[in-house]
Parts: sequence; structure tokens; C-alpha cells
Amino acid sequence: MQFKNVALFAAAAAALPTERQLETPCPGDKFGLIAIHSGSPVQNTGITAAKGNLLIGGKNEATCDTKSDGFATFVVNDGEAYLYSTDNPPQQLYVDRSGMGQGKTGYTTGAQPTPKNGERKGWSISDKGYLVFDGESPKACPAKDGAYSIWFTDLEKPAYQDGCIGVALKAIKSDKPNSCTYSSD
Repeated sequence: MQFKNVALFAAAAAALPTERQLETPCPGDKFGLIAIHSGSPVQNTGITAAKGNLLIGGKNEATCDTKSDGFATFVVNDGEAYLYSTDNPPQQLYVDRSGMGQGKTGYTTGAQPTPKNGERKGWSISDKGYLVFDGESPKACPAKDGAYSIWFTDLEKPAYQDGCIGVALKAIKSDKPNSCTYSSD
């Protein structure tokens, strides 16, 4: 009798999707992001978009098809990342890793150019389910109103900012993505 129950339990457990199957998006899937840094003020905080910037925490500034949940939705295709929208113009993510940009991360709207040395290609979801740029995770630096700005750099103090911490950006697949247009600069 015990072996029968064990066999039934094992079969049922094998049929359940793994955490990775439930959460990690595939290329082209829409997803939200949360910051991961255990014991920090950003742990499990959602990523927002406003005025051309990506923030950990803070307030989303967006016009959406349905009521916003307060967090940004993303999609990665062929190494390029976008804020999810079914409308034009597209809003595309960039990183400026030059000496001037020091890892600044943001987004442009439509034909708006990136900063002089901004890079648009290099985005992916790692095999552990994190959004990375050129295989690297970002830093979070204190910004306004308790939010943190996102910087893809190995510098300890990008743009001479104090209090920056390394974070991972966990991608969580959205089954019902909300199309939004986010405020620009």
C-alpha cells in the first residue's frame, strides 16, 4: 500500500511544471522584473519605467490598455529589449557603458537616438531566469523618492554615486501582458 502511494505521489510530482517553467520567459515572451539582493532594501521590488529611465521601485509613468499593476512589462527579441506595447512608437532599452555613461540604463522612444555610445543589442534572459546585458547583472544606485536606478557596469560607484549594490533582475513571465506607453525624457 505504501509503495502504491509513493508511486502515485511521484507520478503527480513529475507532472507538475517546475518553478523555472512557470516563471522564466522564452524569447519573445512578455515579462516583468523584480530585483534580487537578499537583505537589501530592493529585495523583491518590481521594476518601473518613467522619463526614459528604468527604476527599482518608484512610480511607473505609463498610459496602458488596462489598469496598470504599477510595474513595467518587457520583451526580448534577437538580443534587443523593449518595453512591451502593441502600439507605436516602440520603446527600446539601451546601456551606455562608455566612460561618459558608466553603465547608464534607460529607454528611447521611436526614432529617438541612444546616448552617443549607447548599445541596444546584448540583452538576454540567462539560463537561471535573469535579465542580463552582455551576460552581466546590474548595480542599483539610490535615486529619488526611495527608488534605485539601474546601471550595467563593474564600477563600484557609477557616476560617483554612493550606496550602489549589485542586484539580479529576475524575469517573471506575464500570462496577460498589459500594453503600455511609458513617459519619455
